[in-house]
Amino acid sequence: MAYDLEFEKPLAEIEKRILGLQKKKDRLKPDEQKHLQELEQELGTKTAEIYTNLNAWQTVQVARHKDRPHTTDYLRLIFEDFFELHGDRNFADDHAIMGGPAMLDDQRVMIIGQEKGRDLKDMQYRNVGMPRPEGYRKAGRLMKQAEKFHIPVVCLIDTSGAFVGLEDEERGQSEAIAANLYMMARLKTPIIAVIIGEGGSGGALGISLADRLLMLQNSIYTVAAPEAAASILWRDKVFAPQAAEAMRISAKELKEAALVDDLVPEPLGGAHRNFQTTADNLKVALLKHLAEIQSLDLETMLEQRYQKFRSIGEFGLLEKAEASLV
Repeated sequence: MAYDLEFEKPLAEIEKRILGLQKKKDRLKPDEQKHLQELEQELGTKTAEIYTNLNAWQTVQVARHKDRPHTTDYLRLIFEDFFELHGDRNFADDHAIMGGPAMLDDQRVMIIGQEKGRDLKDMQYRNVGMPRPEGYRKAGRLMKQAEKFHIPVVCLIDTSGAFVGLEDEERGQSEAIAANLYMMARLKTPIIAVIIGEGGSGGALGISLADRLLMLQNSIYTVAAPEAAASILWRDKVFAPQAAEAMRISAKELKEAALVDDLVPEPLGGAHRNFQTTADNLKVALLKHLAEIQSLDLETMLEQRYQKFRSIGEFGLLEKAEASLV
């Protein structure tokens, strides 16, 4: 898989030289064979160096990578016996959000995931992962079904945001998201949400109020896309990299701010480099956190969920209190 991002140009140059030597196959001379091994080692070292020190805008590029694994990939690699359920029982079936029961090892879970699509036809079908009101109402319906049958909910989040078409606003886009937040805050079954790529705006928030919020190592979670923030603050999208840095939207920064419960490791070079390894890491994290939540009684689980979101922003109050003591 080619290194095609802007900051990966040094890696692309090394890879080009490696491919040139590999084409010789059995015709490689001893000194060329040695040089090939040195280049492969250099590629690994340089990749580790770059990906260990990604800035916020570089993380945005990795999170949006066209080859990054999607919800459909994780359904295939982690879960078994997935049975997709359709429709919101009110208006239509939104293909940007897919969901239904599946098996995670030996237990049944309710999967709800945003899907962007791969090729042009699929992306049109999925609306590039931007849900409409009926998508959030479908998600809410499936969560209530999970509660009824005491099934944990797993939400896989990957969207630039909820769709902003006029018809969607007329059908109550903001109300649909708000209704989900209200319902998820008191849902009587465990909820785990995972940002697998891009967690954008209310479109991500609408299915991410959970007992545990996880993020893949190179994913992002933000109130607004960096381009949108740059347009608002500086009237020009060219300042998107600066906006990304200022908003602290990378998984590492959000974990440091205690807004995220755990980070899921990705293979060197990003999740798109090895789907299976990424899926295996995610499965381990899901099983771990699910076991921890299920060890709690219902009252304790709901109280911890409540306190989790009540405590967000508390650091500001502490700083104010400490200042008053000086």
